[in-house]
Amino acid sequence: MDFAEYKYDDDLIAACVAENRPVLDIYPFGSTAAVLGRGSKPDLEIHHDECMEHDVPVLRRRGGGCAVLLDQGNVIVSVVLPDARLGNINETFEIISAWLIDGLADSGVNNVHREGICDLVTGDRKVGGACMQRKKHYVYYSCSLMFDPDIDLMEKLIRHPPREPQYRRHRGHRDFIGSIKDITGLKNIDMLNNALRTHLTPGSLYNQIC
Repeated sequence: MDFAEYKYDDDLIAACVAENRPVLDIYPFGSTAAVLGRGSKPDLEIHHDECMEHDVPVLRRRGGGCAVLLDQGNVIVSVVLPDARLGNINETFEIISAWLIDGLADSGVNNVHREGICDLVTGDRKVGGACMQRKKHYVYYSCSLMFDPDIDLMEKLIRHPPREPQYRRHRGHRDFIGSIKDITGLKNIDMLNNALRTHLTPGSLYNQIC
């Protein structure tokens, strides 16, 4: 099956390459989509008939990982770094995750840590998932933060992943996915979005690397 590409950050990548500078965008995801990783197998990761029935498009992103549901309860943090002097993919995720975790703490979202390769977790519940694309002239990282995710729809559209981090312990979506809204005093998604825009800068991340 062929699916449309996830193009929300194409302009961001183009700006980084054209201007040779780190760039960042933070935005509430304004619609709903099932998003496959670059190497995802749709038959194993989504309920395609349910996606069609609910009129939810299926997109394929640049980075890897399993299928996720993005909805209007998610905030997207995407950063692109030019010619970044980074190590292997795990080291790269570690550096960028730490930068984002610090920004979350400054924004009132505390006690977040990294689990697996790229998950952001509070307690034992996932509140953020990321992907990455590494090219010759840039590194692209994008994380979906789950402020108030639609778990009911997620259970209908997204299958249990064919591979999972150890900390998931075979839990279904409802027992595994957390909500930033439930663990903070942030009353709406715009409060999270605006706070992150204040506390995250691509230059501070790039300076750590260079």
